[in-house]
Amino acid sequence: MSKKDAKKSPSKPKLHPRNRNIAPYDLQKLATLVSGLSKNIISNKYGGETINFSNPQAVRQLNTAILKHYYRIDYWMFSPKNLCPPIPGRADYIHYMADLLAESNSGIIPNGPKVKAYDIGTGASCIYPIIGSVEYNWKFIASDIDEKSLSFAKKIVELNPSLKSKVEIRLQEHKHSKFYGVIDKREKVDISICNPPFHSSKENAEKGSFRKLKNLGSEKTESPVLNFSGNASELITEGGEYRFIQNMIRESKKFADNCLWFSSLVSKKPNLKAFYKSLTKMEATEVKTIEIGTGNKTSRILAWTFKDKEERETWAKERWTK
Repeated sequence: MSKKDAKKSPSKPKLHPRNRNIAPYDLQKLATLVSGLSKNIISNKYGGETINFSNPQAVRQLNTAILKHYYRIDYWMFSPKNLCPPIPGRADYIHYMADLLAESNSGIIPNGPKVKAYDIGTGASCIYPIIGSVEYNWKFIASDIDEKSLSFAKKIVELNPSLKSKVEIRLQEHKHSKFYGVIDKREKVDISICNPPFHSSKENAEKGSFRKLKNLGSEKTESPVLNFSGNASELITEGGEYRFIQNMIRESKKFADNCLWFSSLVSKKPNLKAFYKSLTKMEATEVKTIEIGTGNKTSRILAWTFKDKEERETWAKERWTK
């Protein structure tokens, strides 16, 4: 590639090295897997092919095709009102959590059903259990407060043989709880993951959509359409992600013996300072912040544990190697 061509080419977001989405997509090949996707393939300013990311239908078609091609998921259907997650970023989260577990296992990523993950707020798409079970053969507990979303997730699990014995769907009946009501006090999970509702109100969610559409180069609109969709419980919570994660941190202390590592995505970097302070108060033994970036967005994973290094290694030996 010449220097002139290099200047014209868009920089590829830095994905995890094991992320199946790290190479450019063959959109024509993906289009053969999902009806209608070919109509939403357009040319970008570099002369290559892309899709119209401001079109929710196009985004859903692309993600459905990605799951079929890379993850062997043949059925992935849910309401257009539900959040349609971007696959590359979700996959990165799982891969970094696999690396985190490996730190207590002599650098070896634990594979197989002995590893159990807990997805807080799995949504209708059930995306984290899909990726985690396909990539590492982990078992998952997938919870949500929304029964309708869980009905879609349950059907996805039932109609994909590769997921059927690996994912257990559980309703969280306590709206403000993250672990109580889902995780039994005698139950053990190796990692908890969460993509919390980021917005504190409908107005804030709409502002976020305006910014996203502007970044995508879309025309201005009075009623922004969420290109990745999403209902109220998936996008909005009282106090936004700040209160949601603070509540999670406080509750996690009560489940310190049940879970090796707790984690959550954090959209707003300024919130981290307060989270660190809370984790110090809760006496977390180690806290990690892992930056991830896909597309135009930079986010980060906040992970914490209440076990020291020796306890983490003992946990790994007793659960993954025996």
